[in-house]
Order: sequence, then C-alpha cells, then structure tokens
Amino acid sequence: MFFVDTLELEGLGNRSYLAGGARSAVVVDPPRDIDRVLATAARRGVRISHVVETHVHNDYVSGGLELARVTGAVYLVPAGADVAFARVPVADGDTVAVDDGVELRAVATPGHTPHHTSYVLLEGGVPVVAFTGGSLLIGTVGRPDLVEPRLTGELARAQHASAHRLAAELPDETSVLPTHGFGSFCSSAQAEGDASTIGREKAVNAALTEDVDSFVARLLAGLDDIPAYYTHMGPANARGPAPVDLTPPAVAGAEEIAARLTAGEWVVDLRNRVAFAEGHVAGSFNFEADGKLATYLAWMIPWGKPVTLLADSPEQLADAQRELVRVGIDRPAGAATGTPEDWVTEGARPVSFPRSTFAGLAGRRTDEVVVLDVRRHSERAAGYVAGSVHIPVHELHGRLGEVPDGTVWVHCAGGMRAAIAASLLHAAGRDVVAVDDGFDAAVAAGLTVTGRADEAEQGEQGGRSHRA
Repeated sequence: MFFVDTLELEGLGNRSYLAGGARSAVVVDPPRDIDRVLATAARRGVRISHVVETHVHNDYVSGGLELARVTGAVYLVPAGADVAFARVPVADGDTVAVDDGVELRAVATPGHTPHHTSYVLLEGGVPVVAFTGGSLLIGTVGRPDLVEPRLTGELARAQHASAHRLAAELPDETSVLPTHGFGSFCSSAQAEGDASTIGREKAVNAALTEDVDSFVARLLAGLDDIPAYYTHMGPANARGPAPVDLTPPAVAGAEEIAARLTAGEWVVDLRNRVAFAEGHVAGSFNFEADGKLATYLAWMIPWGKPVTLLADSPEQLADAQRELVRVGIDRPAGAATGTPEDWVTEGARPVSFPRSTFAGLAGRRTDEVVVLDVRRHSERAAGYVAGSVHIPVHELHGRLGEVPDGTVWVHCAGGMRAAIAASLLHAAGRDVVAVDDGFDAAVAAGLTVTGRADEAEQGEQGGRSHRA
C-alpha cells in the first residue's frame, strides 16, 4: 500500500509531500528546513530515494538540493529548468520506481512556469495521486505571471491546456495534491477546501469548465500583487540554496537594540498585536509570529537589511527563525526574548498606541481623522470606507509621506496588516489607532462603504482567504 504524508507550510500557504511504500519514498517540493522532512521519513521508517521539484520556485527557497545531498537521494528537476547544480533532468513521460509496485511518472504541465512538471504516483500501474505543484490547484491554477511579463498570456493558455491534459489522462478518482493554493501568492486564487480529485476539478475548476479565451481573460484580470521578495527566490533556487543554520541568534541587549534602531536597521517585535499596542520599543515594527510573518516581512523589508527579532519566548523566536529561512532571511542580526521592559535602555519606557473597532471609528467625525485602508487593490475594489486613503501595507514603508496629517485610523480586512501598518506609522512619529476588526463590521457599524454590490457580497469579501 502506498502512503502520502503532507507537510504544511502554513505561514507561506504551501504544502510539501512525502509519498511512497513500505521501504522507500519520494519527497515533492521540499521546504528549506529539511529536518521536518527527515523526521517524517524516520517516523515512517522509510528511506528517501528520490527528491523531486515540480518547478523552480518563486515563493520560497527549496530544500531539495540539500535534502538530496544529505540522504543520497536522486534529485529530479525538470529538464527545462536552468539551474547551476548537478541534478537528474526529468522529461515528460519519464518514470522512476519508488518502491515495490509504486512508481512516479513525470507529466509536462507548463503554465505556472515554462518547465513546470507534475508527477503522478502509480500503484500497480494505476494512477492514484497527482502532485500538481503550481499547475492544477484546488479550484484554481497557479498564476502565470511570475516568470516574465511578455510570457504571461502564453503561459496562461498553457495552464488551460495542462489542466485539460491532466483531466484527460487521469482517472476521476485520482487525488489532486498541489504545492500552492493554501494562502500562497503563487496561486491565482485561493483553494476551495483542503482536498480534491480530478473528477471534482472537472466540475468546479474554471480551467476545466471554461473555454480557453474566457479562462485566460478571467485569470489575467484577477491577478493580484506579487510579493517583492519573489524577485530573489527564483535566482536563489536556480543557483542552489545553501544549507540553513537554525542555531539561536546572538542575544541583543537593550543598548544594542537601541543602536540598531539608530542605525536604521529593522527591529521586529513578534508578539501578538494586542501586546504590541499596549507596550513596545519605540521604533520597532510589529509582525506577529502567528500571522503571515515570512510573507509580509520578506515583502516589506529592504532586501538584505539586518533584522533583529524580539519575542515572547525562545520557542516563538525559533519558530520565526524557521519561517524566515524559508524565504531567504537566513540569520537575524540579533534577538531578545522577554518583555518590552527588558528591551528598552535605562531610563526609557515602552511606548503604546490605542486599538479600536469599526464601531469606534463610526463614532468619530470623518473630518477629525484620517482613515487609512492598507488592503490590496483587489480587496478595495470590492468595497471601501467612503473618504478613506488607500495605500497597500506592502507599499506603506516607502509612502509614509503620502499619509495626510492627523490621527490615522488604519484598517485592513481582519487586523493583522493594520497592526503592521500602525507600527510603521507610530515608529515614524504619527498618532495612530489600529482598527482590530473584520471589514464586514464596517457596514454594521454604520459606516458608508462604497463600491460594493450589496452587504452580503461585502461580508463575503471580508472573509476570504488572505484575510488578515
């Protein structure tokens, strides 16, 4: 009997897989911190015989090269991928034996990238699982605009053709196990559920229910912002990522934290947004460890700038460090655990700012405050508070001077991004109130929300994936 174990990368919204038989297994699209993969294989009691990549990833640093080195596994990478390291190039139709009666067959599925390859797991010659990477996702497909703008239209059409190829060649009961789609910005939309089959996708996936022209038009119209750090992920993966170092960073005392802030470095407080608002080191930024830390910190920090991490506990710090290496932020310049009182210099005190809700905002005169919406463009298009200023959170650090004078009430769709934005504004000396509330509460609070079809639609928009 075959097995498949799923390794969730919740912060990045991705999945990796360990699959095989009684004695050996293959790893599909492994994360950079390979110790989790090794531990999963050890619990199964299997040898990792093969490591495969569906494509050169744009949203995280792969652990495939290091995993293959450590385990002695055969490293399969699509033949069309331009990489600088030794690997076994895999082409359409290639088949490898994983275990007795368990094989893996490569299926060329260009679209997410030109060289994208899916892998079909066969048991006794019968397809049972399709590892579809960034091709056919749950209810959607991977976005085609991450490689080269001039190729986007061509790749969108290729996505449609690749989805139809999988649907035509595989039985309806074949499980569909993608890498992207669970919060990753590599997905053109977000997964509708946790599991799927080829048969289900035939019924619900636009790539399989719409003609190619309609599908491509819809796909291209719905593409959202691309995280800035994606620029660095593909080249890092093509070069061959270095092994990670997850040992604890050097401890930074209060004087060092102050010196790093004075030098213009980033000091990032990982605590939850309620605790941060109640008290924090002046000038520090709040990226919650339990939020999409890697995505938003890597998106917003100037690439290569030193970062010092402040955490509740060693465990919180270690988890954050693990998340950050997955996107190429390898070694914090320093770190400290404890409370804000431990992190400020002698004679200084932590600073704070207020939090509120949309009901609290509704109680203020609109000419008294600045309402700042830090959601993405696609979210705002579905409805926004009348009179609000719009700067997406990932653009805010470079556009602080555009925020009008006055007390800034900053909101997003759920509170996390508003907390990031509030911390940036507060560090810049602005009076700020963080609206820690779901956007669907704006209408209920009596605020005028424009650009929406109706209240029900607005509530749906407020609750969709990426809400934060």
